[in-house]
Amino acid sequence: MSTLTRARCRLRAHPFALDAALAAGVLVCMLAGSFVDPHGPDGITWELRAPDPLSLVLMTLGAAALAFRRRAPRRVLALAGGACVVESVTGDPRAPVAMCAVVALYTVASTTDRPTTWRIGLLTTTVLTGTAMIAGPLPWYAQENLAIFAWTGIGATAGDAVRSRRAFVRAIRERAERAERTREEEARRRVAEERLRIARDLHDVVAHHIALINVQAGVAAHVMDRRPDQAKEALAHVREASRSALGELRATVGLLRQSGDPEAPTEPAPGLDRLDELAGTFRSAGLRVEVARADQGTVLPAAVDLAAYRIVQEALTNVRKHAGDAAKAEVSVVRVGPHIEITVLDDGTGDDQDGAPGGGPGGGHGLLGMRERVAALRGTLTTGPRYGGGFRVHAILPVETRTSAQDGL
Repeated sequence: MSTLTRARCRLRAHPFALDAALAAGVLVCMLAGSFVDPHGPDGITWELRAPDPLSLVLMTLGAAALAFRRRAPRRVLALAGGACVVESVTGDPRAPVAMCAVVALYTVASTTDRPTTWRIGLLTTTVLTGTAMIAGPLPWYAQENLAIFAWTGIGATAGDAVRSRRAFVRAIRERAERAERTREEEARRRVAEERLRIARDLHDVVAHHIALINVQAGVAAHVMDRRPDQAKEALAHVREASRSALGELRATVGLLRQSGDPEAPTEPAPGLDRLDELAGTFRSAGLRVEVARADQGTVLPAAVDLAAYRIVQEALTNVRKHAGDAAKAEVSVVRVGPHIEITVLDDGTGDDQDGAPGGGPGGGHGLLGMRERVAALRGTLTTGPRYGGGFRVHAILPVETRTSAQDGL
């Protein structure tokens, strides 16, 4: 970073100090100009004449107001313009108090829109020039009066030009940022589309292999006793097809993974066999949890087992978050015919469950995740407030799921 850039950054970080320095510089210029006598015997001369006390007060007041030009630009302009009007009427020879009004007008023009700049600039120029021409001690055509008209016009024009340039640069920067965001979004969209296409290809390939495995396994089962050689050959085809399916899965999942995705877990997916461990973690966090099970001997498919575990986990998490510190949760897992039912009840006093107003089943990402899991397994999920207080989550999942080939992968 260059020295000039560092200086600009420091000045932008302390705008009041910059304005105070500007006000001091304007005051020095006005004091130096007050020693110029434009009506000397030989024209403009430098003389050691002391300005009028009123002129000194007006110059000091106008310069001091410039230190607050960013905070209240119109008020500063009104104060500086008033000081200039008083000086135009009383000063003879006149002190350059109009300099602070020009700087204040520039500030107003650079911080507002063009119509406002036109109105305020025209009003300021008319008032200052008209007062100097009509009520001042000099003739209306004096060059000092024309100088006020010229300098106020220059101040308004310069401020408007600076404002336009800032707006232009800001528009270019916003357009560049928008274009960059658009490119990134387009790249992400194309990546997502490509990942979806790969996933569809994976779906087709794996479906083919699974269908082949299903057919060959059926052949092997049919001829196992009568033709063991043919059954062995069918099992070899099953093994080869399964190996190909696994290879396709491994390669395609590797393509679908992004650089920021977490590493694949090395431990098996959790299931209801870890339900007591899950309840223990919530008990350690201060939640009273009771578990009742009537599913002994039931072997669940991996997808159903994982979904049941996640439903209980999410429901207990919601109880811990929303039901209050004194809440109690009851978890039951029951085998009912071809289904397994998971119920989580609480007696909490919270107003909502995972963002659902009044415990309703429509809100919250946790409840949405439960529904997605249950719907994927063709089960049913019911959630809602209990009569008398609390919340209820009830899921019914099939004990047996369709095979991939039957499900039309």
